[in-house]
Amino acid sequence: MKLLVTGATGFIGNHFVVQALRQGHQITVITRDKSNVLNTGWGHQVDSIEADIEQPETKLPDTIASHDALIHLAWSGLPNYQQSFHLDIVLPAHKQFLQTMIEAGTKHILVTGTCLEYGKQEGRLTESMPVFPDVSYAQAKDHLRQWLISMQKQRPFILQWCRLFYTYGSGQHANSLLSQLEQAIENGDPVFNMSGGEQVRDYLAVETVAQYLLKVIERQDCNGILNICSGEPITILELVKNFIAARQSNIELNLGYYPYPDYEAMAFWGDAGKLNQWIIS
Repeated sequence: MKLLVTGATGFIGNHFVVQALRQGHQITVITRDKSNVLNTGWGHQVDSIEADIEQPETKLPDTIASHDALIHLAWSGLPNYQQSFHLDIVLPAHKQFLQTMIEAGTKHILVTGTCLEYGKQEGRLTESMPVFPDVSYAQAKDHLRQWLISMQKQRPFILQWCRLFYTYGSGQHANSLLSQLEQAIENGDPVFNMSGGEQVRDYLAVETVAQYLLKVIERQDCNGILNICSGEPITILELVKNFIAARQSNIELNLGYYPYPDYEAMAFWGDAGKLNQWIIS
């Protein structure tokens, strides 16, 4: 397939492009700066369009919709989930970009959403549940999803809305839990400060997330919302202890140093039933 990718040099995008190239797909990336693409290990294996999709004056080539599918991974300002700019600045820019793509004739779009769209609901979360996004980032994503559905009525296209749960691995943001823990271990710190660790979450390695997204985009008969998750709940404390054991570290945990985030439920994870149907059947 000829795939057009935004956010290709980001955490998930980088792994997605690596796997897509390995499977023989032809990749074009949209990037603010082509030098960022050339600095990757795959930069010379893809075509690049230098454009800032969050700037209204940005012009895209007339051939932009000649690809088989758009994989839209880009989004600015993360992990600042609660900032209003997600709604005021980022959302309108992404609507304008996607409208341009749809009006140009794009017939297949995959967009990454977030498990935070579910709000503070507890337990196993299924795609058919109503959503109650509580933070600006999730509200912006949900608004974008609803707007895309309304656009489908005007110009039919495949929309695959992939709600990401928690992703870890190479290239992760330095402020993420496991990145901070790894840095503490590398620094030889005797103690690692964290919350009480009783939260229950759903984690996937970034390589697995990229693999799932690629399998989804290869399914042109699948349309709608999809959880990208393991379906297996794990406490943060267990996750951290497993990480420490894998690194053969003796670092001690200072539990309860940080309060629990007030914008998330205490225990939630994804239902992977639909995911298994889409990527296995």
